[in-house]
Amino acid sequence: MASTGAVPNLAFRQLRGRRSAGEFAAAVRRAAREIGEQVACDARYIGRVESGEIRCPNYAYERVFLHMFPGSSLTDLGFSARESVRGRGARVVSEPPPPCPPTATSPAAPSPRDTDPDPDDIPEESDVLRRVFMTSGTATVAAASLGLGGAPASAARVSLPTQRRVGEAEVIAVEKAVRQIRLLDDRHGADGLYRRAAQPLRAAYELLDAGSTARRTTSDRLHAGAGELAISVGWLAHDSGRFDDARSHYAEALATARLAGDAGLEAHAFCNTSFLARDAGRPREAVRAAEAGQRAARTLGSPRLLALLALREAGGRAGLGDRTGCDRAIGRARAAFDRGPASGDPEWMSFFREAELELLEAQCWSALGDWSRAARHGRRAVVLQDAHFTRNLALYRAQLTGDLARAGRADEAAATGHQVLDLLTRVQSSRIRGMLAGAARVLGPRAGAPEVSSFLTRHASSP
Repeated sequence: MASTGAVPNLAFRQLRGRRSAGEFAAAVRRAAREIGEQVACDARYIGRVESGEIRCPNYAYERVFLHMFPGSSLTDLGFSARESVRGRGARVVSEPPPPCPPTATSPAAPSPRDTDPDPDDIPEESDVLRRVFMTSGTATVAAASLGLGGAPASAARVSLPTQRRVGEAEVIAVEKAVRQIRLLDDRHGADGLYRRAAQPLRAAYELLDAGSTARRTTSDRLHAGAGELAISVGWLAHDSGRFDDARSHYAEALATARLAGDAGLEAHAFCNTSFLARDAGRPREAVRAAEAGQRAARTLGSPRLLALLALREAGGRAGLGDRTGCDRAIGRARAAFDRGPASGDPEWMSFFREAELELLEAQCWSALGDWSRAARHGRRAVVLQDAHFTRNLALYRAQLTGDLARAGRADEAAATGHQVLDLLTRVQSSRIRGMLAGAARVLGPRAGAPEVSSFLTRHASSP
């Protein structure tokens, strides 16, 4: 295959200075966390940028680089303009790893791409997840578990030698899959991802079941990664309305946490279990799970995690009609949140900012029937929300639409509903569509108002 004639990015190399590529990659990941982005940057990615293989970063990396070097443009950092490297017909996937060498049974490695693909432009999530797992040394395992090459689902299971060693590459592949699923969910919602994401989860648990590791730390990371992957897949099931599947995945994560003695994973599993129980109409279970999560999280040094778990408890108490208990739990959540971020905050909590706190409080007051108060918090959530979390932009507005409709503010509800419909061209979430459908039913008796009529007509004709 012909060479692409990549031109080295000397400006970017100069910015790295005396730091190694690995040290610089770590700095990129830290900067990403500061602004709520999730990038799986490593030394090889830095090498691809410096060699000129990536002429323009994807939007996530762009935000991180511009955060690291304020006042600079992409051109200042040695990149080409996006429009000069991305053709309209280009096949785009998210951050593919460097291609593996061709084998007797695999096609030749693809040539380097001019642009680092953007998660906003992903047409085929299955290809993204496939590439995540193909980065590991267990390419055969991953390919089989993902049903690649036209293999039927029944061929997904593979047998591994009982003494197979699982190392750093396998663990990194699992951890990267977790980050990739979360990123895709933030951008696109759960509906198009769930069934594809369940397959790499099976591969991760095959590694746990059949593999042995050289070091305890590797084993701990593999257990944590598999558990977090189970929670991520469970969330996709939850958000796409598959509650029984979600419950099973969360239980799987909890069992993994208990076996590994991982308090952080246990707290996360209980947090999501509480959320699911609330949505499934089991408020007592929601309270119990949230309380169990708080017990698990007490030694982790993360006030923000305790705040989120207190809000999960508040949601359950609201479902029980316990206004006093709900108010107290919200008070504890706000007090813990105000203590600020800490080194013990888990990576998966990057979504939990002030906007999410306001949204969860709005949902509590909504469950208690205090629509006006819910709408006040809902408006704050919408104003505060980071525009990079596309799915949450739709979610927050859907919640607000329903609360405004029930509070009697029909025109404002209809206007907000239009904003949700605009976003649903990019976001696939049964949960959000269900919330919007509920708001539309409430607005039905007001269909004579022009603004309401316009929204209802558009909603009825939407996919």
